[in-house]
Amino acid sequence: MPLSWVYLLVAGMLEIGFTTFLKLTEGFTKPIMTGFFLLFSFLSFYCLNKSLESIPLGVAYAVWTGIGAAGTACVGVFIFGDDLSLWKAFFLFTLVGSIFGLKALS
Repeated sequence: MPLSWVYLLVAGMLEIGFTTFLKLTEGFTKPIMTGFFLLFSFLSFYCLNKSLESIPLGVAYAVWTGIGAAGTACVGVFIFGDDLSLWKAFFLFTLVGSIFGLKALS
């Protein structure tokens, strides 16, 4: 896997981290959680920017947000107790499949 795709994968994983910490900041009233949110946000955008050296912007952004959205939905279900219907699961799998499709075509 080319390094730019590694950066993009890491950026997506860090996006899951910053969205999780965003919830844990409780409206930015928790300083430590806010610090982690800022750190993960910065690192995610840094890695996304590095991936743009050889991945087209539209593809990189779609993959980054897709990883973040699917991963954050899983965190919501497994950590925060969000509900997961059959249709939500179907569309999450569709999203993940689309990410793999974009990688395969790039």
